[in-house]
Formats: sequence, structure tokens, C-alpha cells
Amino acid sequence: MKLALAADHAGYPLKQHLVTYLQQQGHEILDLGVDSAQTPADYPDSATAIAQAVRAGTAERGILVCGSGIGACIAANKFDGIYASIAHDVYSAAQGVEHDRMNVLCLGARIIGTTTAETLVSAFITAQPSAEERHARRFSKVQAIESHR
Repeated sequence: MKLALAADHAGYPLKQHLVTYLQQQGHEILDLGVDSAQTPADYPDSATAIAQAVRAGTAERGILVCGSGIGACIAANKFDGIYASIAHDVYSAAQGVEHDRMNVLCLGARIIGTTTAETLVSAFITAQPSAEERHARRFSKVQAIESHR
């Protein structure tokens, strides 16, 4: 799968770990920065980079890392066509894709460690959207809300 990853300075170490992990799993990675934990960087910039890549089809899904995952998630969801969520458990990482068509996974680098992040990312990228009518109906309602912004 082609994945875009981005982080602010707080998320940089975890993002770098995930870039290596995912490349070793055979995924194509679009690393959208940042390139250092030493220089302060703002999570809305990382969210913008991920949103642009996913919306343009440059990446199938995105992974966004900041300190808590919250700010990045809020910023990413401001973009039409981006369905971002924090997931710090395996069920949510998969179910968010299956039931809600989540296309951006947000992680808190100060909340979870590398092993948990690997597990969550694996659940996120292997999950596929459900074709069940109830999930499609609910997603259509989400898109209708989005179109009224």
C-alpha cells in the first residue's frame, strides 16, 4: 500500500520508526516530514500535507503523528474527504476503516510506544471498508454533513 506519513516535532521519532517499519513490510512510503525533532513544527502543517496527499491520490491512506494525536486529528478533519481519527487500540484502528472509512490514522507519540504503534498501523492498513448497507448509509450521511460546510 502507498502510505503518507507526517508528524510535528513531538511525533518525529515515532514517525521515523514507522517509516522504517512500513518499508520493511513492503509498503511504499511518502514521508512528508518533519525531518527533525529539534526544530519546533506545527501539527496543522503536517495535517495539511497528509490531507493533500490523500485527497490527490498520491497516497491511499495517511498516518499522522503528534504528541497526543488530538491536534493533528482536529486539523486533518477540516479537509473535505479526510476521515481522520485517533486510535490507540486495535479494535478502533480497524473498525474506523471498516465502518467509518477512516483514511487517516492519528497517533499520539507521547501516549503509545513503538510496538503498540506498529500493531495499530498494521490493523489500520489491513482493514477494508465494509460493503454493508448500514455502514454505507451512515457514511453517506457523514458526506452530506461535509457538503454543507
